[in-house]
Amino acid sequence: MIVIVVIGAIIFIIIFIFSSKTLSPIPYFPSQKSDIPLIVKSFNLKNDQIVFDLGAGDGVVIFQAAERSFQKGLNTKFVAVEINPILILIMYFRRLFHKNKSNIKILKADIFKFKIPLSKNSQTIYLYISPWFIEKVLEINKRLIKNNTIVSYMYPIKSLKKYEIEIKGKKSIFIYKSV
Repeated sequence: MIVIVVIGAIIFIIIFIFSSKTLSPIPYFPSQKSDIPLIVKSFNLKNDQIVFDLGAGDGVVIFQAAERSFQKGLNTKFVAVEINPILILIMYFRRLFHKNKSNIKILKADIFKFKIPLSKNSQTIYLYISPWFIEKVLEINKRLIKNNTIVSYMYPIKSLKKYEIEIKGKKSIFIYKSV
C-alpha cells in the first residue's frame, strides 16, 4: 500500500511540475530525432563558439551538438537554459556520462528573464519554443541579435524574415545569420 502511495505522489509531483506555468511555462515537446543532425549541422560548429539552447528541455540537441564538437576536436561551449527542475535533473545526469562534459553548462533560469552575456566569441542561439514566445525571448536579448546566428526549430521568426534560410527536415529549421 505504501508503495502505491509513494508512486502516486511521485506521479502527482511530476504532473504538477510539467503543468505549472511557473515551473514550466512552455510545454515540453522533444525535437524530432531525425531532425537533430540537421539542427546540429545548422549550428556550423567551430572553435571558441558558444551555443545557447534557450528552453533546452532534456538537452538532446545540446548533447548531440557537444558530441559532434568533441568528434571534430573543437573547443565549442554549450549552455543549456531550462527552468523545469525534472528536465534539469535529466540533463545533469546525462552530462555525467558525456565525453564533452567540461564544455556543457546547465543553467536553471527563466528564458523570459535570462540575458545572454555579451561575448567576443561567435554565438549561436537555438530556440524550439512556441511561436508566440519567440519574439518575447528575442526582445530580451535584442542587443545580441546582430552578428550572431539564431536557429529556430519548426517556427520562423517573423521579425527576422529577410535574413531567413530554411532547411527542410521532418520539420523546418530556420537559420538567421548576419542579422
